[in-house]
Amino acid sequence: MKRAGKSWGIAVFASANAIRKYTVEELVDLGVSWIWMGLESPKSHYTKLQGTDTRQLTRELREHGIPVQGSTIIGLEHHTRENVGDEIDYAVSHHTDFHQFMLYTPVPGTPLFKEMSEQGRMLDNVDLADVHGQHKFNFQHAAISRDDSKRFLDWAFRRDYEQNGPSLYRMCQTTLQGWRRYKDYPDLRVRERFAREAEKLRTTYNAALWVMEKQFREVNRSVCEEIRELRLEWKENSARPRESLPAWEVRFFCGRRAVRNGAWLLAAPTSPRPFSSAATGRRCRPER
Repeated sequence: MKRAGKSWGIAVFASANAIRKYTVEELVDLGVSWIWMGLESPKSHYTKLQGTDTRQLTRELREHGIPVQGSTIIGLEHHTRENVGDEIDYAVSHHTDFHQFMLYTPVPGTPLFKEMSEQGRMLDNVDLADVHGQHKFNFQHAAISRDDSKRFLDWAFRRDYEQNGPSLYRMCQTTLQGWRRYKDYPDLRVRERFAREAEKLRTTYNAALWVMEKQFREVNRSVCEEIRELRLEWKENSARPRESLPAWEVRFFCGRRAVRNGAWLLAAPTSPRPFSSAATGRRCRPER
């Protein structure tokens, strides 16, 4: 494909240490345009993360226009009600484009399920349809209750959203960084790919950024200003005529009810966090 001058993009699932075997320039040349990567805390002792500064790696990838989908497990054996909040904050500090939080989940047919069953820790009367990592534990955790597992999971998503902004904004940020770095790159294949990805900033994404800027003001004013700066920078750097959708069309498309009730994409209103006190700023825990 390279010899034929074809421009392509591929999404990959890889560990941090596997990615570190390549330079970022090699990844760009290979056409890697999306990376899904596990991001657990150093306390998890996963060998695939040892020796790698995953926050620096994430930042470097995004600076070269490669979006990162982070994936973090909640409810690992070392997690407690006292430390899981810090574990979530560590994950959020990576500033990924998207971040998936999943509950530690023994699935039938896996070694973990066999181990938990032999220990008598699997819970009875849990619908198999709910064993997907996005509801509640299906096993007895040593330190976190089943109901609390859901509260921590929901808080993790909201924490990431409030601290880092909507995922679409972050993806636009990465796209602009990649276009800025490679728009004059010697290899035509690479230039074409980044130009193709940046085209969305000129149209629909441009209008969506305007809406996010207005709606996110009450969630995190600092991020709101970053969204504005991104939108204006693209406006200044793009020499092509704008044909963006009017912002009211984006609102109409998303639905007034979705925006009013807090669509995750645009602006979910803030609410009291289940593990922190709005009055004192101190993290607290759900009642036992």
